[in-house]
Amino acid sequence: MQPLPEGSPLLLKTLELCTTLVATPEFQSVVKRLETFEANESARALLNMLNDKGAELQQKQQLGLPLAEAEIGEFESARQAFFANPLGQDFVQAQEQMQKMQQAIGKYVGKAFETGRVPVVDDFAGDCSDGTCGCH
Repeated sequence: MQPLPEGSPLLLKTLELCTTLVATPEFQSVVKRLETFEANESARALLNMLNDKGAELQQKQQLGLPLAEAEIGEFESARQAFFANPLGQDFVQAQEQMQKMQQAIGKYVGKAFETGRVPVVDDFAGDCSDGTCGCH
């Protein structure tokens, strides 16, 4: 993907959007929560263990190999240990919040490309992509 041309109005406005985004208290709060998790070695170790156990099970499943009860139990233990840690819970919630912000911004930008104008609230009426309209 070619970056936007240096000094172009589109690049300048995109950087302005990024500047506004990172300056919001909501964004700063999420970043701080993610950094707090990343700075905690034991919390990161719990996540690494969970990811490793999950990857092992997934690989065996993809190869069509049977999963032993002990392996499943190890994964469940790793999952419980991760989510028993308040930093683990907060990390997952912060990631979800960051993803929701990214999706919301993406919806507006996508709608601008779709309609050729600045979107308005009515442009999103009946939009079920976030699961809030009761169609899921």
